[in-house]
Amino acid sequence: MFPSKRNLCFAAEWDQQDGILIAWPNCGTDWTPMIDEVTACYTEIARAILQDDERLVIVANDPEEVRQALGTEVDWHRISIAVMPINDTWVRDYGPITVYRDGQLLLADFTFNAWGMKFAADCDNQVNTRLNELAIFKLPLLNYRDLVLEGGSIETDGKGTVMTTTCCLTAPNRNDTLSRHQLEKMLLDRLGCEKMLWLDHGSLVGDDTDGHIDTLARFAPDGVILYTGCDDLEDEHFEPLMKMEQQLQQFTDIDGNHYRLIKLPLPDPIYEHTYFRLPATYANFLVTNHQVLVPVYGQPENDLKACQLIGEAFPGRKVVAIDCRPLIQEHGSLHCATMQLPKGALSDL
Repeated sequence: MFPSKRNLCFAAEWDQQDGILIAWPNCGTDWTPMIDEVTACYTEIARAILQDDERLVIVANDPEEVRQALGTEVDWHRISIAVMPINDTWVRDYGPITVYRDGQLLLADFTFNAWGMKFAADCDNQVNTRLNELAIFKLPLLNYRDLVLEGGSIETDGKGTVMTTTCCLTAPNRNDTLSRHQLEKMLLDRLGCEKMLWLDHGSLVGDDTDGHIDTLARFAPDGVILYTGCDDLEDEHFEPLMKMEQQLQQFTDIDGNHYRLIKLPLPDPIYEHTYFRLPATYANFLVTNHQVLVPVYGQPENDLKACQLIGEAFPGRKVVAIDCRPLIQEHGSLHCATMQLPKGALSDL
């Protein structure tokens, strides 16, 4: 259903989809030291997506590596491989963002500068343009490249409200010339939304995105927000996540209604090289047409609780657990590695 109250609107993730976009890991990326382990993880993600009635668009440096990994058991009629170079595989942050305008779907292309110029982004920043040139997209691609924006930094309820974090959107080296007020006005205009909710508290240790919202709080249908909580008073996350929870309790939608909050567990600490804590989170789930893919971390009690809670927020969808311990080694997870493409977005195979 198209939004009825406005001419333009940022689409909810649970709207009908044509498919999912991913970028395949290769030895030219940061995955080189653990390429076999992460390839197995991406293979599991790809096969899980194909269990739904969706297509899979795979950006890849070497298509033969994809074919060998996925094998003959998948439905290749629903897979498109787009050959192009990439810097990294976190396609959530540079893939196209879906908006409705005049009842029609459009894909918005913002500038990606690798989380405030922390890493190289010259190839990733061209992915949407190259996919468009390859006629992968059926929908027009809006040029919003005068603004730096990552897909993982914004959430929408699909009804005119955007949720984000102050620490990310106002971080240096993104849109330094804009004040918070100017940035909010420009984003609401581009996304066709009426209200922006700024989370001023909460971040995960080890997160080099400056606090993406998709690691902390996520919208679900019918006025629900799932969020990362912490019950351990000794954990370094306890105070900032408690303050985040208190702020979420005050948030309302465009009609003044409070959201129903569901607290997700915080995974037990996972470390890189025994002393760098990694930003593991269950909030980084992916919604497909009939499934919710949930990142899990080899922690049976926490994993099960998170899957149950997320399943409750998405009734009628099958919950599929994906072991994302390989992904978390490079400080991302399942949602970071994927981008949904709306119904009608993809050209015929």
